Amino acid sequence: MLRRPGIIISIVIILLLLVNSVTFSVDEREQAVVTQFGRFVRALREAGLHVKIPLIQKVTILDRRLMEYESAPTNIITKDKKTLVVDNYVRWRISDPRRFIETVRNEMGAQARLDDIVYSELRVELARHDLSEIISAQRAKIMRLVTERSREKSETYGIEVNDVRIKRADLPPENERAVFGRMRAERIREAKRYRSEGEEEAAKIRAETDKDKTIILADAYEQEQKVRGGGDAKAVAIYAEAYLQDAEFFAFMRSLEAYRNTLKKNATVVLPANDPFLRYLRSGGKENAK
Repeated sequence: MLRRPGIIISIVIILLLLVNSVTFSVDEREQAVVTQFGRFVRALREAGLHVKIPLIQKVTILDRRLMEYESAPTNIITKDKKTLVVDNYVRWRISDPRRFIETVRNEMGAQARLDDIVYSELRVELARHDLSEIISAQRAKIMRLVTERSREKSETYGIEVNDVRIKRADLPPENERAVFGRMRAERIREAKRYRSEGEEEAAKIRAETDKDKTIILADAYEQEQKVRGGGDAKAVAIYAEAYLQDAEFFAFMRSLEAYRNTLKKNATVVLPANDPFLRYLRSGGKENAK
């Protein structure tokens, strides 16, 4: 009686091993290739449980998603003889599992083949363009052509190239210093040109301002002279009119004004006794004469 549970467990284990050797599952993200003694039998892209012949047939699981491969930096010479260190990446997928297994076997073999194809096409296409075109808007067009040609060549291996892009395109370290030196000299030359143009424009503005200032001062002086001349003319007219009305009184007022301006406090004036300037200060008496 004790042996029966052990026999049952052994039978179950054997059945599980047998089922596991006969069946295999494929995920939604995968595809499978069944080979028999190294020869292709069938390709499976439907997810689920599938059957194989144990010990005779072998199942290889492949990824059916879009994969990405980055190449190592390589030197490429452009049309204008400039050396670029280019680092690119490729997005690809397995389009034909049978061709893929028969030609490159696995993803490592596919990446090695892609490296050769993409590098060759990239080198040929970049050699047709100058450095300025590669780093400008022409870059997208160049990469589109490289992608199309790489896709055509990779179809032989059951690979579909979806996109090829340049991740980085730099000058070699020994050339960077020379390029940066030229760029710096160019920027310094541009700065000097802008400064000289600014100084020239400032000189023009100053000259125009000085001209306007001279004109304004001349106009103001002219207006001043006109106003002053008009005031003097009116003053002369007023003096003349006052003189005509009473000449003696006018002379008296003018003399008083002269006395006020001349005979100030602590002022000493030495004049002859019969000087006309003192005629309104003199009287017939002796004290006034002094």
